[in-house]
Amino acid sequence: MPHSAVLNVMIKAAYRAGRSLKRDLGEVENLQVSLKGPRNFVTAADRRAEEIVRQELGKARPDYGFLGEEGGARAGTDTSHRWIVDPLDGTTNFLHGIPHFAVSIALERNGAIVAGVTYNPANDDLFVAERGKGAFLNDRRIRVAARKNLAEAVVACGLPHYGRGDLKLARHEIAAAQQHFAGLRRLGAATLDLAWIAAGRFDAYWERDLSPWDIAAGLILVREAGGFVTDLEGGDETLTRGEVAAGNDTMHRELLRLLKAAGADAEPAKAS
Repeated sequence: MPHSAVLNVMIKAAYRAGRSLKRDLGEVENLQVSLKGPRNFVTAADRRAEEIVRQELGKARPDYGFLGEEGGARAGTDTSHRWIVDPLDGTTNFLHGIPHFAVSIALERNGAIVAGVTYNPANDDLFVAERGKGAFLNDRRIRVAARKNLAEAVVACGLPHYGRGDLKLARHEIAAAQQHFAGLRRLGAATLDLAWIAAGRFDAYWERDLSPWDIAAGLILVREAGGFVTDLEGGDETLTRGEVAAGNDTMHRELLRLLKAAGADAEPAKAS
């Protein structure tokens, strides 16, 4: 399908960064057997990918602001537009040679996400969406899954590491999900979790402690695919709160209900 000029710019930037990452992935696989390991190499690959994206976007829209995982925020003279970029979501996967990672680019206009691109160069999956124009995977229209029965649903989530996040709350939430859903998955790349919701591969997804670049592109992918995506209170503060719940109308509603109940169970009992 034909894309707008701005979406074509985003796609070109994602492809260029993706080619760089795909070359680097081969080197990472070679470095796995070395004593030094690939961590420093991956950090450099991440920064290189962001610079590629920034330069490509800057050539076409030099006045726009930029928010990237590596380079932070840069103000633009056009204060109504801002790029939000994760050059390598799924860094741990990439570090271990696991081909599940993505370049993610979103365009924010006056505080609202109006276009998004998520690209996994390892398998050439390109997810794109523009406000009011639908969501697509490799030029094929995608929709969220239609399942309504929780017992048939496969759900994605995040898992906090020890010392980061609320482990007790996470345990209660995971237990609730295990009791009601057919399967639970933690694949390690929030941008792709949301893209897979949009494509109907996952039925629901939730996670905490995220950054704007982890979820910005995914918000519009899910919404343009007919899904619902909110913060964990059911509101519109996903980017500012750093949390997300997504799915079709039924799955999203039931997921929020389960998480609320799990949160109540995780709270310490009040003294009588």
